[in-house]
Amino acid sequence: MPLISHFRRRVRPGREAPARPSGRGRAVGETAGAAVAALCLWAVALRLWNLPHAGAHLFVIPVAVALFPLRRRWPDATLLVLAVLAGAAPAVGPVTAGAAYTVTIDTAGPRRRVRLLGGASLLIMASATAAGPSTGPGSAVYGLELGLALAVSAVVVPGLAGTVSGQQTRLLRALRERGDAAERARRSADNEARTHERSRIAAEMHDLVGHRLSLISLHAGGLELALDEAAPELREEAVLVRRTTRDAMRELRQALGVLGPLGRDTGPDVLTDATGTRADVEALVAGSRDGGIAVRLEWSGPDLGVRPAQVRRAVHRVVRESLTNVHRYAAASQVTVRVEHDDRTVRVTVRNGASAAVAGTPSGAGTGRGLPGLCERVELLGGTFETGVPTSGGFRVAATVPAEPDDTVARRPAAGDVAASAPDGPDGPAAALPRGPGTAGALAFGLGAVALWGVMALAIGVAYSQPRHTAPPPQPRPGMTYQELKGVFDSPAVRAAATGREPPRPVGAVGCVYPSAGSGTRTGVFTITRYCFDAARRLIAIDRFPVPSVRDVPPWKSH
Repeated sequence: MPLISHFRRRVRPGREAPARPSGRGRAVGETAGAAVAALCLWAVALRLWNLPHAGAHLFVIPVAVALFPLRRRWPDATLLVLAVLAGAAPAVGPVTAGAAYTVTIDTAGPRRRVRLLGGASLLIMASATAAGPSTGPGSAVYGLELGLALAVSAVVVPGLAGTVSGQQTRLLRALRERGDAAERARRSADNEARTHERSRIAAEMHDLVGHRLSLISLHAGGLELALDEAAPELREEAVLVRRTTRDAMRELRQALGVLGPLGRDTGPDVLTDATGTRADVEALVAGSRDGGIAVRLEWSGPDLGVRPAQVRRAVHRVVRESLTNVHRYAAASQVTVRVEHDDRTVRVTVRNGASAAVAGTPSGAGTGRGLPGLCERVELLGGTFETGVPTSGGFRVAATVPAEPDDTVARRPAAGDVAASAPDGPDGPAAALPRGPGTAGALAFGLGAVALWGVMALAIGVAYSQPRHTAPPPQPRPGMTYQELKGVFDSPAVRAAATGREPPRPVGAVGCVYPSAGSGTRTGVFTITRYCFDAARRLIAIDRFPVPSVRDVPPWKSH
């Protein structure tokens, strides 16, 4: 119950709860945010890493944004399609991340959630690998690397965040329902206690006023008989008094019957004319003392015998109910009953210290209607009723009632009445519970989204900054033109080394090219490759022959 009370936050009177955006406006805002994030990622990739096939990537972004609002109606299909598009066009990553977050919030089954996130991760990696050689980083390996990074940043991490958020939302909803149920139970108990106490008060009114009216009716009947002989002209007045008294008695029963069945104290707890006097309170204290309670009475002021019956009954009920609670919950504590009586008020205070016994609710706990009933009785008299735990421990009950209550006392609404009249609908206390992310939650969500966007940009940069895959130049072969022999250039030094040592040139050769040669496999010898071309600059022969190499050593090392 304390945990539920912690989550229950009431709206202060006179202040309205902050308005939240409507569902349509929120959906438009989420879609616009995803589109802006995707366009910014595309622009950064194009500017920094010269994104290849930028037009195709830009075309995919509107398609993904158009699918984004469908994530609530068809969550699984939408997320899987967006995962395929994100693998082919990495700029769609923010849109996929938003869909993964929203879908996992509404997915309660853990197995289904794992299958969905795992399938989306596999699809995004497969799509990136397939698109790597054509529209991706340039090779399937780089595409797989990019797909792995996007699977983590656009599917797994947003999915985990959505899972946590969804579980928190469901927990708050369960706490809200439990809090509403506990609040309804408390209101029902308070209403039952007030009804019970009003019934007891009605019974007391019936006994007091009915007794007086019965006496008036009895005396009016006697007066009617006496006037029949002594003053016949006044007999009708006596008859009128008797009939009026009888009608008043009937109307009193009808009026009190509205409050429910009349509950009365019976047996040893029956209320009498001595109820609430000093002797009565001393008897209550003595009874508790005989029951093993260490209780003492402090009385200040005259006796209450001259006070109205309703005041004395209120004092009796406060003392009796408080001592009963001590017997139930703190039998080992020290108890002080203090009654202060002056010309204006009667104040009753019952306080027990901290009990040395182990705290706990006994098996014979009461119904919880006693203190609300006392509050109802005291406030009906125009008094005040307070309960609470003092700083030194224990419990304290204090009631103050006027010594002479006004018959027209206007009873102020009790807290229970306000609670009982509060609606259970959307404007009730349960509606004051936080139903959406607060400032801290929105800030954390924004920082997380920015961090994921940065991870996606970094992954795209790492993948697209790698050298793109290029086919190796073709091997030289006869019939190729000189322009087709890429990387073959004539070296004057090699031509000079080949002069006088090369084999005869083939028939039809009009010129030869001597490209640079590496070191030979044998010491003092290296191999020269000669490419001979005809008049059409077409390769007709490739010759390789060894020539001696010259060792260039310092003079002091020649001998």
